[in-house]
Amino acid sequence: MTKRVTVSLPDDVAAYLDGEENASAAVADALRARMDRAAATAATLRAVGIDVTDEGVARVRGKLPRLTAEQRAENARRRDMLTSGTWPTDDIVAA
Repeated sequence: MTKRVTVSLPDDVAAYLDGEENASAAVADALRARMDRAAATAATLRAVGIDVTDEGVARVRGKLPRLTAEQRAENARRRDMLTSGTWPTDDIVAA
């Protein structure tokens, strides 16, 4: 089943999608990856004894503030370090 939806996007995201051959597939892939991350996080928590329930998620939703632009930038920097294999080892102190 396929459903057509209309969304508003920030300019940078819209520009990115303009360069995609199949913008719908790019959006669907991104959203599926987000859904997979949520499921992986829940599985990790269950593995260490934390039972994640829909009720618990609903109860805590919105209690944490959204990440600031600075926090998102730092997360991206760290993700890039992990991806490139440049994450500091125990012998190296990150600046």
